[in-house]
Amino acid sequence: MRRTRKQPAFTLLEILLVLGLLAILSAFVMPAMISAVERERLPESARQLRALIQLTRANAMYEGRRYRIRFPREDEIDGQGTQIQPLVEVERDPLTAPEEFTPVLASWAQDETLQRGIRCARVRLGKPTVDLMMGKATAEDLARNEEQRVEQSVNVKFDEGFPPLIIDADGTCAWATFLLTDAPKDEDVLDVDPRDTKYAMLDVIVDGLTGLAWLQRPLYQEELEMMKEHNWPPVLRHDFLNPRALTEDNVLEVRMNPAR
Repeated sequence: MRRTRKQPAFTLLEILLVLGLLAILSAFVMPAMISAVERERLPESARQLRALIQLTRANAMYEGRRYRIRFPREDEIDGQGTQIQPLVEVERDPLTAPEEFTPVLASWAQDETLQRGIRCARVRLGKPTVDLMMGKATAEDLARNEEQRVEQSVNVKFDEGFPPLIIDADGTCAWATFLLTDAPKDEDVLDVDPRDTKYAMLDVIVDGLTGLAWLQRPLYQEELEMMKEHNWPPVLRHDFLNPRALTEDNVLEVRMNPAR
């Protein structure tokens, strides 16, 4: 007769001890994980907006039609049933129905672009200048931007500060800057030094001629003053999210080495 051997087993006390240790570990780890996820919502939303712009540009060139990207007016809703997500529209028949844009219903244009708690606070057409970023636009800046605003808004009604970005059939468009933030709608974050607010902000800057786009944190006041003094352009032309202040000593290094 074969004798069976007893298998070792965990006691109830051991199981409770392990569960207690896991609970204690989770209490330390979970807040850090949640905080990391929350911090990533803004840059991830900016990357998704950039991808949407690039997809829209590719479709415009592929189909030979004009597209536009805009944010909902106060009397509209987006594909997610909110007023947060960008709307993608196409001019389907420029000969018989010019300037008549209809919604693009493809999944790539209807998916969630901006994550929960993230919104676009402003859309600015025209190539960024130091004066514009400092909230001190020159007469030349204002004239150029007004010309592009009117050009982009023929037969289009839009809320102040949210002009549509029209992408032509050859893929070109106006320069544009989309300011994204995690600030609530009633919080004013326009033309302020990023360090003067507790909310995060991030610019998505689009070069209308090449279609390239960069994620760039709003520049600090002293950085803008430095660039104005040296007549340097305020667009770094690569992703720049580092909170470290730019100085005369490191700004060229940052421009030459995007990874820094």
